[in-house]
Amino acid sequence: MSLSPVEGVALAEIESPGQEPDEKKRLVGRSPGQLVWARLRRDRTAMVSGIVLALFILVAVAAPLIQRLYGVSPNQQFGELLDATGMPLGYVGGVSGDHWFGLEPGLGRDIFIRMIYGIRTSLLIALGAALVTTTIGVVLGIVAGFVGGVVDSVISWITDVALALPFLIFALAVVPTFSLRFYGPRDAVPTWFAVTTLIVVFAAFGWTGTARLVRGQVVSLREREFVEAARASGAGLGHMLFRQLLPNIWAPILVAFSLAVPSYVTGEAALSFLGVGLPESVPSFGRMIYRSIDYLQTDPAYVFFPGITIFALVLAFNLFGDALRDALDPKSSR
Repeated sequence: MSLSPVEGVALAEIESPGQEPDEKKRLVGRSPGQLVWARLRRDRTAMVSGIVLALFILVAVAAPLIQRLYGVSPNQQFGELLDATGMPLGYVGGVSGDHWFGLEPGLGRDIFIRMIYGIRTSLLIALGAALVTTTIGVVLGIVAGFVGGVVDSVISWITDVALALPFLIFALAVVPTFSLRFYGPRDAVPTWFAVTTLIVVFAAFGWTGTARLVRGQVVSLREREFVEAARASGAGLGHMLFRQLLPNIWAPILVAFSLAVPSYVTGEAALSFLGVGLPESVPSFGRMIYRSIDYLQTDPAYVFFPGITIFALVLAFNLFGDALRDALDPKSSR
């Protein structure tokens, strides 16, 4: 009998040694999703990282409300709080009760509120790109793995070509060119257009890993008994792909999605650091860190606050993705 990864988790939990009969009875009454949740709850790393991620997402969603309560907008400048050289007055980069993380040297913008919107920008691009790339990778991978033949060869060839292209060089060349194709060199590029462009660039490369993962899973499942039974009963291609195979491979897809998001967070920061992608007026961790390079000695707080924030965001995503993979793996000892 073929088991899905989550059903394997349930079987592993029920048959694990050292459990009392009453505990095994309780496990039998649980759904596979409940068993995965139980394993996550027992993992302290998963719970801590999950709470941190929930806080980041809450802050991103509530950014306009935080701005209203804080009383400062992301692009509002406080030039009167800078000295003659453009450095913030006061200690630690101008940290005060009105400006919790200080001010940007030169422009005098509030660092705290720009970081709040920077979190919003990073998560919007990363989650959007992860959704698009996962969808493309799942569709192409499941079709290639099940249909095989010429279709599999063509999709595999396209995957190899996408993997051979250098992402960074391609992004540096395409993003500015794409913007100039629709807007002039002196025109302001709308934020929605810049965000969409980055998601498209990420999608052009990011689907390959998911496609290969899904194809391998489908190849190992397409000869199983439940697939043969569905084929013998006259099920169509769509039913075979999305009703029979997809429910049995959602666990690795979910793990791949959770691990793709932090890579897009760092990817967006890297492109902003290099000066492509988002306009200067849009808060971005990469652009903030780039501007802070000239002030590492005179104002280290400027690089510390955005640097530690993006580090915590990426670390929380990676730790939660690893914990989720262990919770969905019936052979894991955690």
